[in-house]
Amino acid sequence: MSISSVTEPPKTKRGETSRAAIFDAALALFLERGYEATTMRAIAERAGVSLGSSYHYFASKEHLVLEFYWHTHQLHVAAIAPLLAREHDLAARLRGVVRAVIVTCEPFHAFAGAIFGTVANPASPLNPFGREAKALRDEVIELYAGVVKGSDARLPADIATELPTLLWLYQMGILYFWIFDRSQGRLRTLDVIDQTTDLIVRLLGLANLPVLRGSRKRVLGLVRSIAAGA
Repeated sequence: MSISSVTEPPKTKRGETSRAAIFDAALALFLERGYEATTMRAIAERAGVSLGSSYHYFASKEHLVLEFYWHTHQLHVAAIAPLLAREHDLAARLRGVVRAVIVTCEPFHAFAGAIFGTVANPASPLNPFGREAKALRDEVIELYAGVVKGSDARLPADIATELPTLLWLYQMGILYFWIFDRSQGRLRTLDVIDQTTDLIVRLLGLANLPVLRGSRKRVLGLVRSIAAGA
């Protein structure tokens, strides 16, 4: 069974409680012992459920990490909804959305560091660029399509088509920077976001200059190539 399969939500309050306990136990143990050293049996024991119950809700450790991806994504979507409803300036929308990624993920900073070695491995099924993460990757790209579409920016059609994928790649770069950021309150990451989102929007404003059209085509072709290989 593919680990990208989505498990059905529990139908009872008790089921929801058990599933949450297993998820919380996994996050704690991955942080304490590391991903590779943590077993499903240890997770079940920490959660106070049987091993069979843990497999009922999560078929593998990989499913638990994918659940973490989806969990933080859902928190992020909820956090940015008011911003996207009221703000139409592209720079403000982009800066707010990417800042919200960091704020949403900040409680899990240590956990993200604990699983980074596994996630960054190109052969890992948990790699964000891999097949198993495609459903979530597509959702995040669609989110950025909404960020662009809901703005008052007027962009060339070819840029508007590829920009959401480029912004997803940008978000991944910011998240990797954040994992290694040891500054108080992750202020270095927030500063990088403020500077780079402004730069991105400025470059988009120059995209129609004749001198840049050749470079634009090369960049968009590179984005398409990366997306096709993901």
